[in-house]
Amino acid sequence: MKSVLKIEEVAMFVLGLYLYSLLDFPWWLFLVLILAPDIGMLGYLLGNRTGANIYNIFHHKGLAIFIYLAGVFWSMPLVQLIGVILFSHASMDRIFGYGLKYYKGFKFTHLGEVGKGNG
Repeated sequence: MKSVLKIEEVAMFVLGLYLYSLLDFPWWLFLVLILAPDIGMLGYLLGNRTGANIYNIFHHKGLAIFIYLAGVFWSMPLVQLIGVILFSHASMDRIFGYGLKYYKGFKFTHLGEVGKGNG
């Protein structure tokens, strides 16, 4: 099942690349921004619960899709860009076994414990 989930995440990452290609931004910007959502890890400086909540906001695909579609609806490429980056980043993270976080701590995710053969 892990392989099937990883293939699904790769497909979603490729979708993110395609959606980015429809925008009028240079590819180097994608490479610069793809790790930007990890800024959400700073929430862990405020404790596990706050850290998990902030991290999960920056890595929630539903929110990313909503942001992207809002950008499409209002013809705002910058908002579309934010949605694509959030979506692509979340897919990339999940390919490597980093999922949404539980309050127990950073390494406890909906995909299993990070570092326990889940990545």
